[in-house]
Amino acid sequence: MTEKWEERKVSLGGAIISAVATLAIGVFAGLNWSTFASNFLPYLGFQTTEKNDWHELDEVYSVLSRYYDGELDKDQLLDGAKSGLVSAAGDVYTAYMNRDEAKDYEAALHGEAGTGIGVEMALRDGYVRILRTLPGNPAEKAGVKAGDIIYKVNDELVYDKTSDYIASKLQGEKGSKVKLTVVRDGEEKSFDLIREAINNVSAYAEYDGKTAILTVTRFDDDTGTLVQKIVKDEFEKRGINKVILDLRNNGGGYVNAAKDLLSLWIDGDTVLVQKGKNDQEQTTKANRNQAKLTNIKTIVLVNGGTASASEIVAGALKDYDKATILGEQTYGKGVVQTLLDLSNGGLLKVTTARWYTPKGTSINGEGITPDIEVERTFDDINHSRDPQLDAAKKQ
Repeated sequence: MTEKWEERKVSLGGAIISAVATLAIGVFAGLNWSTFASNFLPYLGFQTTEKNDWHELDEVYSVLSRYYDGELDKDQLLDGAKSGLVSAAGDVYTAYMNRDEAKDYEAALHGEAGTGIGVEMALRDGYVRILRTLPGNPAEKAGVKAGDIIYKVNDELVYDKTSDYIASKLQGEKGSKVKLTVVRDGEEKSFDLIREAINNVSAYAEYDGKTAILTVTRFDDDTGTLVQKIVKDEFEKRGINKVILDLRNNGGGYVNAAKDLLSLWIDGDTVLVQKGKNDQEQTTKANRNQAKLTNIKTIVLVNGGTASASEIVAGALKDYDKATILGEQTYGKGVVQTLLDLSNGGLLKVTTARWYTPKGTSINGEGITPDIEVERTFDDINHSRDPQLDAAKKQ
């Protein structure tokens, strides 16, 4: 790098401008914009019976096609139009995914980790960083570390892209090569990696005497069933009298999976209140007769990567005094997305509601404050130190 890393930062405003620019040039060739609008906009809640004026978009394409020195890909322009339109809604959680992106996203939600390099990552301090490397997978073997800023993938600058975009670039066919460049302590480091099938279950348990350490990495559609089986098959046999529920870096998933997990502690009571468009309110209650852990001492580990469905779990357990929350402030994603299928095989992920804890607390933009605050640094992670888990064991 010839310039300092710090000078390469881009603002969130720049990202938004980029998204709008995508819309401005993303009008598709050889098709009628009004036809596209009538088919696509109802998914966003727009009434297409109104006479919307799209002539400026047609004008952009007309000028672009007349003067652009190169070939215009119709499908690519169409995807750009859809992505830009949705991005211009101004909600970071509302997104358009094309057919391939939708397949990858839904596969991940169904517990199919696919092939890649084996990292968990998220936005931290303005950059997408490595949160942890999965044991035994390519990134860990090569020396990628927690805290690394993802700078390039195959020499493409991605430091100003979303984690979803970066993930799509890191995934690929088993056995294929990918070059990952990170920034660590202000210096670039590059790794040539071979993609492998990633083994990353959504939940697993480890044991320290009569203490169970239950780690839930995400909320797939089968996470609740998986955890219930662990509790049924292992906890009683081992005489477990204390549970440490580890939700650190759990970015969420299905609300129903969070409900199923909470049903191990909460019997039939409200675990979530959603308030959506036009003040519509929906209450989610825990399942009945499944609360095998309701009287078991429980500590929940959280950090800045604990978001969405995992915050639903932490918030409900805190409201009902079923657990002590330990760690760092959570992410603060108090919104619910609905997945809407599109006719072209794509997918819309749309924010349709805000959610509240059973006591009516909104955590959106603020997160959940731990009862006991304990920090775990990237240096701790890279040297296998876990002061949060150590503190939980002492409770």
